[in-house]
Amino acid sequence: MQSTERPVPSSATAVSASVRPAAAGDRRPVEGERWSPRLWGVLFVLGGALCLDALDVSMVGVALPSIRSALSLSTSSLQWIVSGYVLGYGGLLLLGGRAADLLGRRRVFLAAVAAFAVLSLLGGLTSVPGLLIGARFVKGMAAAFTAPAGMSLLTTTFPEGPMRNKAFSIYSAFGGSGFSLGLVLSGLLTAVSWRWTLLVPAPVALIVLAAGWWLIPRDARSRDARSTGKAAAKRRPFDLPGALTVTLTMLLLVYTVVSAQQAGWTSARTLGSFALVVAGIAAFIAIESRSRDPLMPLQIFRSGQLLRANIGAVTLFGSYVSFQFLATQYLQSLAGWSPISTALAFLPAGVMVAVLSVGVGPLLGRFGTGRLAAAAFACLVAAYAVFLRAGVTPDYPAVLLPTMLLVGLAFGLGFSALSVAATDGMPDNEQGLAASLFQTSFQVGGALVLAVVTAVVDAAGGARLTTPTATLAAYRPALFLITGVAAVGAFVAIAGLRRRPAEQVTVARPAVEGAEAVEAVARPAAEPVVPVVGAGCD
Repeated sequence: MQSTERPVPSSATAVSASVRPAAAGDRRPVEGERWSPRLWGVLFVLGGALCLDALDVSMVGVALPSIRSALSLSTSSLQWIVSGYVLGYGGLLLLGGRAADLLGRRRVFLAAVAAFAVLSLLGGLTSVPGLLIGARFVKGMAAAFTAPAGMSLLTTTFPEGPMRNKAFSIYSAFGGSGFSLGLVLSGLLTAVSWRWTLLVPAPVALIVLAAGWWLIPRDARSRDARSTGKAAAKRRPFDLPGALTVTLTMLLLVYTVVSAQQAGWTSARTLGSFALVVAGIAAFIAIESRSRDPLMPLQIFRSGQLLRANIGAVTLFGSYVSFQFLATQYLQSLAGWSPISTALAFLPAGVMVAVLSVGVGPLLGRFGTGRLAAAAFACLVAAYAVFLRAGVTPDYPAVLLPTMLLVGLAFGLGFSALSVAATDGMPDNEQGLAASLFQTSFQVGGALVLAVVTAVVDAAGGARLTTPTATLAAYRPALFLITGVAAVGAFVAIAGLRRRPAEQVTVARPAVEGAEAVEAVARPAAEPVVPVVGAGCD
């Protein structure tokens, strides 16, 4: 997953050093130019959206027991407060990323953040269990549009190379900070009322929305269309059959994974659902291979770097979500720690991510994404191996603290490296798709690995055992599985080091017309033509 740089033509229609809307003669900021306050503002808006998502995810977990008591929920209903969000998020990510490319990244980003704020308010105020679960599901759908739109805004604002590496390192720091802050706030807010854990994201989202409306520039083509009454270029048609097929398939896949534990992995319902998922994937491939303007061009998978980045996302987030689940049960159920003590135990990992992410940009430029990803997974495997030494009585200095520091080091290096690798070399009009694929791998990977790990714990009798020693023994096979998942990620990352850097993926699209064609011809022959369609933010 070695990062490659490509020259950016001075006439490329992208965001300039001062984040001016793209126009003829504008250019992206190049290495060595100072970042203007507005450029920093755009980065903080996009990072704030990532922080918001991490904040929401980390806060709701600790509040679940209080929510169950207040609303008299069963265990199966309670898990859908988490699973409903994952279902909406993972099921619509591919559609969200493509919508950002086709409908405008700025427009999609702002609309999704606004919906996120409203649904946070609704979820925190309702006392109807069905309405709460429904709000969480639709809120996950909003995040499915916010995440890829924000990530593609970042990649189309900052060119490949040192600038994008630095931007991604700061962007990752927002995620780590949000997760760390959410862990601490969850313990404090739950002590007051569980509703505050659901309400707090609402004002944060409104701040992000207001700042984004002011700072994120509009696309030059949209501005020209409003002033002249004529579109500067034709809009591409939307692949409705492909969009419906992939959305329904992803929804079914995530639903099957999160409900398999309750229904049974070998039940007729689960096996039938997986069969329908396979049929849906086959139908989607057939639709895309025949479409003149596909939702997801299959040529994108020719990039080995992109494939390795997505496998890395599955193993990185999938193993960590499962580890957090088991470690939380270990500290609270076995050791009797309070929610705030458990949150503080995880805090060093989040602090490590926040601190390290700020300085990972120069490391990406010096060592490349492949080496950093390999180092990250080596730390991750080591972290889980250390936790295998855990006994009935937690040993924080010798076991928990080293584990959390290594996990933080792995995420601090790995998330930035994999994010850059997933989008490097992609044309601007495919950045939303590449970002959504990456985010989908994170969400589906987390749901899938957690479901398998939970099944392993139940098979070992973890849910029925009462003594701490027997329960910990039931956890160990699942901990070995988590370590093995991280080892798979390490193997894929190391294998990528032996390959040549991936070339830029060229995706066949209908020829540009009018002003875009004139601009493409006018570019100097020595400069590569950067696709203009979808390059703007709006």
